[in-house]
Amino acid sequence: MDIFDFSSGREGYYGQYGGVFLPEVLHNTIEELLHCFRECKEDPDFWREYVRLLQNYSGRPTPVTHLPNLSSHLGGAQIYVKRDDLNHTGSHKINNVMGQGLLCQRLGKKKVIAETGAGQHGYATATMAARFGFDCKIYMGAVDVARQRPNVFWMENLGAEVIAVQDGQKTLKDAINECMRDWVLNMTDTHYVLGTACGPHPFPEMVSWFQSIIGIEAREQILALVGKLPDRIYACVGGGSNAIGIFQGFLNDENVELVGCEAGGLGVGSNMHAARLAYNDASVGVAQGYKTYFLQNQQGNMLETHSIAAGLDYIGINPIFSYLWEQDKVRFEAATDLEVKEALRLIMRMEGLIPALETTHAFASAIKEAPTMAADQIILINQSGRGDKDIFMIADALDDQQWKSFIKDKATQYRLEEN
Repeated sequence: MDIFDFSSGREGYYGQYGGVFLPEVLHNTIEELLHCFRECKEDPDFWREYVRLLQNYSGRPTPVTHLPNLSSHLGGAQIYVKRDDLNHTGSHKINNVMGQGLLCQRLGKKKVIAETGAGQHGYATATMAARFGFDCKIYMGAVDVARQRPNVFWMENLGAEVIAVQDGQKTLKDAINECMRDWVLNMTDTHYVLGTACGPHPFPEMVSWFQSIIGIEAREQILALVGKLPDRIYACVGGGSNAIGIFQGFLNDENVELVGCEAGGLGVGSNMHAARLAYNDASVGVAQGYKTYFLQNQQGNMLETHSIAAGLDYIGINPIFSYLWEQDKVRFEAATDLEVKEALRLIMRMEGLIPALETTHAFASAIKEAPTMAADQIILINQSGRGDKDIFMIADALDDQQWKSFIKDKATQYRLEEN
């Protein structure tokens, strides 16, 4: 199944979803980007350069790891993990930004801007900008700046300017809005490194294409390890870049079930979640340059979202997923904050892995379903990020008293030093 060539015949649409809904002033910039992307996609040398860069700089291919302890504990399917947390900067985000860095060089742009929620995309973009010699500016909601301070620290020390967005809910959607405003004013010399497979065309296609390296590797690796394809693949879904990345390796396989795992937050009916499709709370709308399912009211105003994971509280979803969901190609589930905390504790103790809070949503969904499967069935989870960045959030979520004492002692020490 070629997800980029649907029968609608409309450039940039997946069924009825996608498109370009932007101010006229940006149309020439989008056309320039689309033309450059088409050239890159049709050039085999570009993909080879991209793969070589990730191998030499980021550490690809990332391995697939069997989790025997967790599999035995749950008593069902055998669980394997695609370890994209082992990438340089700690997540799958580096795949997309290094690809867009190469594209930016072809465009001749000298500055890059980006939005970030959990901070992993901002961290990766700042790293890419340092590697390629671009000026870099990162927009991040003020709430996310506070809860993802480690990533902010690294972004700033890599040379990026981090701007805390004070508008709206002060999270990812607000950071995207500010990035769009910046792009309108500085499009001549600036490229917008959009971090997820959302936004106006060609971003959903472009980000998905760069992230497809995950699925290409995973398919080859799981076949080599177990001699067959997995029965189910789980991946967390905020905007959807890591999930569409791994899913692309298996979209043509009818016997492989693809499961996207959204942020259930405080649960069904709470109005404090970011489960667009799993809870059926979203409706079709147009925002931030594209058409897809959004969490919005009847007037089209965006609703407040919530997740324990900063990278999953986005209001919309990849337009490709909107189409694939309606075609029954991808099933969507949600994990609540409580389920995520319980799953994280189990994974750390059972396997010595520390997945990011975003990724842990995929683990939580797999943990619920694995016991219902046969012992000879295979689950593959995309561990798209590691939990280093979440140490403050994880310690708070797990109510770690020693960590709290450490933070209080440090705060007291700083106050004494200042006085």
